[in-house]
Amino acid sequence: MAITHAQGYAITDPKNYLDFEVKKYELEPLEDDRITVAVEVCGVCGSDHHTISGGWGPFATKFIVTGHEVVGKVVEVGPKVTEFKVGQRVGVGAQVGSCGKCKACKGPNENYCVQPVHGYNTHWYDGAEHQGGYSTHIRAQERFVFPIPESLESTDAASMLCAGITVFSPLLRNGAGPGKKVGVVGLGGLGHYAVLFGTALGADVTVFSRSDAKKEDALKMGAKEFIATTEGFEKGHELEFDVIIVTASSSKLPINELLSLLDVERKLVFVGMPEEGLSNITSQALSGNGAALASSHLGNRQEVLKMLQLAADKKIKPWVTILPMKDAAKAIKAVEDNTVRYRSILIQDIDKSA
Repeated sequence: MAITHAQGYAITDPKNYLDFEVKKYELEPLEDDRITVAVEVCGVCGSDHHTISGGWGPFATKFIVTGHEVVGKVVEVGPKVTEFKVGQRVGVGAQVGSCGKCKACKGPNENYCVQPVHGYNTHWYDGAEHQGGYSTHIRAQERFVFPIPESLESTDAASMLCAGITVFSPLLRNGAGPGKKVGVVGLGGLGHYAVLFGTALGADVTVFSRSDAKKEDALKMGAKEFIATTEGFEKGHELEFDVIIVTASSSKLPINELLSLLDVERKLVFVGMPEEGLSNITSQALSGNGAALASSHLGNRQEVLKMLQLAADKKIKPWVTILPMKDAAKAIKAVEDNTVRYRSILIQDIDKSA
């Protein structure tokens, strides 16, 4: 029997963004190239908090079921799906569709589609709403569904599909590897993955943080050095780094000082996205070493597959807290309070017979 509806933990009002309630709703159509996934686990992302609290703008859908770090089983495939079969364990991340027509889609950069379909708070091209992974089922185009290596546990793989790839792609595209020095600003969900993957790629990783509170954790993850960004922290480290990944969602970072740490014509890559934006940047700080201020959006299919295989080969274990899905509010509050160490994973608990 075809699956037409899902149930999910939904937020209807950004003023009450911790008041999750189970809602039943109609799934978007199962088009020829789409796959239906029965959700088993779903990671909790900072994006979930920014969205349901209204920090990133008004709701685009009537209500929002967040969650874009899904691992589950294929239960339906469209007639043009070739890679996946019913029963296969797969992952779906923060993008579920692309137009397939723009320059990015026709090349290897579908993650930069000019009209992407995101993991939630979004619509398909026919106007159908797409909801996320704090739910029983989601649908995605085949291009955005990924086989999970057998040796990776679902609870480990889930948060790689957004947090992991968000840092893995810029690490890869900026040459992180043996003999390279990588800086990571902030040690949260994103930052801890930047340390794990930067180290796995063979680079020397240095973590920058406001205080020494997370120094022990950073060193356990594989960081070679930890620097607290107190006044004058940049002295003696000028031109030292090949890339710096900024994972902190703060507009009060010492950006000029961080830029001075980059080698000539290297990048400071922002993947943390503060709600209030950035305003404390001067062009003079860019000119001293020809540095570039950049960002990154997820990763392409090849990068996701490479990341998952690297995680399997290197036995990378993210630091995760596992909760029942009914505790989504608790997980969101931990993100807000910066108490999660370092990613929360929700286990499916919705009664599908209800």
